[in-house]
Amino acid sequence: MKKSILTLLLLMAVATSASSQGKTSVTIFGDSYSTYEGYLTPDTMETWYFNRHDDPKRTDVCSVRQTWWWQVIQRMDWKLEVNNSWSGATICNSGYNDDDYTHRSFITRHKSLGKPDVILLFGGTNDSWCGAPIGEFKYADWKRADLYTFRPALAYLLEHMQDRYPTAKIYFILNSDLKEVVNTSVADICKHYNVPVIRLHDIDKSSGHPNQKGMKQIADQVVEALRK
Repeated sequence: MKKSILTLLLLMAVATSASSQGKTSVTIFGDSYSTYEGYLTPDTMETWYFNRHDDPKRTDVCSVRQTWWWQVIQRMDWKLEVNNSWSGATICNSGYNDDDYTHRSFITRHKSLGKPDVILLFGGTNDSWCGAPIGEFKYADWKRADLYTFRPALAYLLEHMQDRYPTAKIYFILNSDLKEVVNTSVADICKHYNVPVIRLHDIDKSSGHPNQKGMKQIADQVVEALRK
């Protein structure tokens, strides 16, 4: 009897493992909107969302299940490869108060995304908010100074991501309520690299960040775009 039970448990474990291995793996590559305590790789990155309510007015999101990306993964029946998201991160190396954000920028972190089938790149928000220099459109021969401006940095990022993850499908998620020059720049550069843009609209926010309602709105819009 014990042998039969052990055999059954072993078969169930093998079946579960095979099912998981067959799922599409997705990497979340973002900023504060995509953070959650205990779910970041590496875990030294700053987060906005925690497992506790220090300040309910700041956010009512207090479970990883309420995040937009968790909802997307569950509804698409995918599995999480890596969540590489850092609160305050800009795509380029310029940050708030004219600080150097090279340590947390998207172009610095793009080498650490695992081996995903899909990459959901959710960025540009902090570039817009901090007033990072826009720069000129530039698709090759980037200099160090170019990477401190938004347009060249985004082009650099997408080209190097496509080189490093040639089999991964990359989607750019564009936040609502950003500067129009950021919106149009993202559209033009993503078109150049054939990267679909999921442009969000009407997202409910607290302190500039999606609350529970906003997270569901993001998930709904992302899933709708992915299924198209």
